[in-house]
Amino acid sequence: MNNKKIIEKDTVMEIDTRFNPSPQTNSEKIVYGITDKGNRLSNEDNILIKKIDDIHLLIVADGVGGHNAGDFASNMAINILQDLMSKEYNRNLPIKDLENLLKKYHAMAHMELLKNAIDDKKGMGTTLTTSIIKEDKCIIANTGDSRAYLIRDNYILSKTADHSLVQELIDGGHISEEKAMIHPLKNIITSALGLTNFKVDVYEWNLIDGDVILISSDGLHDYVSKKDILNIVKNNSNSKDIVNKLFKLALKKTKDNVSIICYKKFKKCRL
Repeated sequence: MNNKKIIEKDTVMEIDTRFNPSPQTNSEKIVYGITDKGNRLSNEDNILIKKIDDIHLLIVADGVGGHNAGDFASNMAINILQDLMSKEYNRNLPIKDLENLLKKYHAMAHMELLKNAIDDKKGMGTTLTTSIIKEDKCIIANTGDSRAYLIRDNYILSKTADHSLVQELIDGGHISEEKAMIHPLKNIITSALGLTNFKVDVYEWNLIDGDVILISSDGLHDYVSKKDILNIVKNNSNSKDIVNKLFKLALKKTKDNVSIICYKKFKKCRL
């Protein structure tokens, strides 16, 4: 069995398939995700796509600390998030409360990782980019250098800010985003769950029909340019095609694990 994990959701029925996705016809894929070891020996990334009541919960986590510890950390963080959200979410919660929940859940997962960082798990950590999509709202909580984009009409309207050394250099005007992709220290993160420096940023984005939410680990966005990402999004109509073509392109360039989730907002289900 290979290291690839595939998760897809359909507008008509919920599907959670790993390693052997079942083909679906006569419907648009609104959410699709893939994670793979890429050009490394093992995969420390984990992803989640989960429908809870009237929301989609989408998560990308990129573990650090070596194979066993990194995979354990990213998987543990995702499990904590989905368990808490499944227990505490209700559709009457205001958007601001959902933002606060995500901040609280990131902090709780951070504390749990610290408690479990012993023996061969010492020093483990993980990035965590979590999205809640509820009707016309997208709420993002981000820790680390996994990333979320809001793409509309072939433009990136908004994106999360990486917690990384090169992001600080960009913010300080020392290097460009293009230079950051080839910077020798581009893999140095400044915040992660389980590590000494922990922070979480929260974003609220308004969605309209046709918008694309793209969430990825740095195995994609550190190696595939924004121009190439936008070109693939522009020329593919559904999430599955977008993810598969981005993944194929990333494999030609990346030195890392690759995780990608794409959500595309459609007007209605097509039966």
